[in-house]
Amino acid sequence: MRAKHRKTLEAIYRHPISGTIKWSEIEALLVSIGAELNERAGSRVVVILEGSVHVFHRPHPNPETDKGAVGDVRDMLREVGIEP
Repeated sequence: MRAKHRKTLEAIYRHPISGTIKWSEIEALLVSIGAELNERAGSRVVVILEGSVHVFHRPHPNPETDKGAVGDVRDMLREVGIEP
């Protein structure tokens, strides 16, 4: 895993949950670990990772992901055994 993706992964697991992680950095991390991302209507993105399917909303108009979505990404990663 590249250092950039490792930093994003560590930010996702940081306590308290960060509200300043850019969604584009989370997407890049997910792709680097083998996730498939599919665009859906509106700002929805379906993430398929090791058979696990999750739907997220891209943040807008700001690029930062809200704390609830970061927590959901953390739960998804933990579910498939990916931790820093």
